[in-house]
Amino acid sequence: MFEIVKAGGWLMVPIIICSILAIAITIERFWVLRADRVAPRDLLPAVWKQLKDNRLSAEYLKNMRRETWLGSILAAGLQQSRMGREAMKDSVQQQASHVAHEMERFLNTLGTIALISPLLGLLGTVLGMIEVFTAIMLQGTGNAGVLAGGISQALITTAAGLLVAIPAMIFYRALRRRVDTILIMMEQDCVKLIDALTAEPQNAQSGQ
Repeated sequence: MFEIVKAGGWLMVPIIICSILAIAITIERFWVLRADRVAPRDLLPAVWKQLKDNRLSAEYLKNMRRETWLGSILAAGLQQSRMGREAMKDSVQQQASHVAHEMERFLNTLGTIALISPLLGLLGTVLGMIEVFTAIMLQGTGNAGVLAGGISQALITTAAGLLVAIPAMIFYRALRRRVDTILIMMEQDCVKLIDALTAEPQNAQSGQ
């Protein structure tokens, strides 16, 4: 393995760094973006039960904010529940924007790695071919070792760049999809809560 890396030339160093970063980001994001940790399905029913039992305290809201991202969004809306529907929506949207930013952390870096890795490999290819043609110009085609070294550098860097870029792009798309799915789930829960809280007074008035 070391001989292969050595044969690829100095451009193998940034390609290897990109691969390490891509692996680290992928593992970290898949761990952080677990649905049961970010937006547990039992959170909204638990909050609604607290509301029905009139046990929704400031301490409970504080714990919600700290434990899950969905909890922080719901807590932001609940704190503005007495100010009306629009105030709740504004507070929820503001907190949701912050949560979305946190969920997308490092994804742009992963996407950038997927884009630049093949370019680094292509640069290695160009440099390797330049070395080949320079050797041909100076020594002719008789020195097979020099020619093979340049061609080897060209092929190794290209392959290494693609080996980093392809998985990085796959995981980037998968993580973006996961973020979008979780955000939609959060939005649905927030809409349900806002509709339920703001509809109760209207239902009570219509009943009178």
